[in-house]
Amino acid sequence: MLQPFRDDFNAAFTPEKYRGLLSRLDAATRSSSIQFRVAETPCFFPKALLDEMAATGTELTNQLVDSPEYMRLSAEAIPERFRLGNESRYPNFMTVDFGLVRDDAGELRPKLVEMQAFPSVFGYQDVLADQYVKEYALGEGWRWHLGGHDSESYWNLLRKVIVGDHAPENVVLLEVTPDAQKTLPDFHVYEDRLGIPVVDIEKVKKVGRRLLYEKAGRWIEIDRIFNRAIVDEMERKGTALPFDYRDELDVEWAGHPNWYFRISKFSLPYLDHPSVPKAVFLNDWFAGGGREGLPEDRERILLKPLYSFAGQGIKFAPTDEDLAAIPAEERDQWLLQERATFEPVIATPKGATMAEVRIMYLWPDGGRMEPVISLVRMGRGLMMGVDQNRNQEWVGGSAALFR
Repeated sequence: MLQPFRDDFNAAFTPEKYRGLLSRLDAATRSSSIQFRVAETPCFFPKALLDEMAATGTELTNQLVDSPEYMRLSAEAIPERFRLGNESRYPNFMTVDFGLVRDDAGELRPKLVEMQAFPSVFGYQDVLADQYVKEYALGEGWRWHLGGHDSESYWNLLRKVIVGDHAPENVVLLEVTPDAQKTLPDFHVYEDRLGIPVVDIEKVKKVGRRLLYEKAGRWIEIDRIFNRAIVDEMERKGTALPFDYRDELDVEWAGHPNWYFRISKFSLPYLDHPSVPKAVFLNDWFAGGGREGLPEDRERILLKPLYSFAGQGIKFAPTDEDLAAIPAEERDQWLLQERATFEPVIATPKGATMAEVRIMYLWPDGGRMEPVISLVRMGRGLMMGVDQNRNQEWVGGSAALFR
């Protein structure tokens, strides 16, 4: 894409430059080693294609949040034990993932993979794109911020959404065992750029209606939480929370936890757009509903759990036995989805590689939804996640650059 930049990059690439990139990333994120695979190359995209994806993601999100019926249904999808009060009117963070497919005219078009109203690696991704440009000496004129933003306005908006009007000391990034997370480099970027501490969710203390964290022997009140704790991870690990999500707490949330459930794979059957694949809840499929338009060929179908991360639980080409094995009372938590065939669009020395593009949005309280940056996952397997491509080269997490 964007020739001749693609071929020029491949010709100039050396393993030494790639090692330099990894060293730069380690230094910039205070990491001894990035724990997920970093692609050898950035991806050079036409700005018009990125703008098309950004506009589509905005339209799809608005279809959901502006629908009273969808908001009613999605409220019912929030588990009672994780249903938190004082929900924000809109999600502060949105991510919308697209693959690239060929239409009947042979043109590349975005195809929705999934949506999630949850923070992604906003800090790390800005650093990654910057280091690609610097280490490989790509020259002036390359951009990676969307929506008309530059680095300064991007971080000003991040600060507004995450920190708000509070002192950084009273705003925490809350996560499950953060030091053990692969996203720790991302956390370090916020610490350095925004001055907020990273806190283990199991180590906060509840006193009355307040939450506190300890620093250097001093307990400090938390005014605002940048929420990075994923509920299904807490459930899987048996995380012991020192507070109940249903408690009345005097704390603000940057990324209210309810939105993790409201906009997710659960949303797919309710969307109406040419980019959206056909999808149906498994319980509806067993009842005979929603089958029209879903491919009969099981090779073209995915079975997905509604709430999981890093691709866990996805089943390709599910058989009748696979479907029947899911207990009837749990089938409303699973989705059957049309599987798109992504076009390999990135030419690399290891062969053509597919690219899944994540458009990342910020939605400040009282403001508007804005596309701000993108993330690319390169892969050649059935799944695009970095965990599923770890034993290959010229795959992994990358950044979208445009002129």
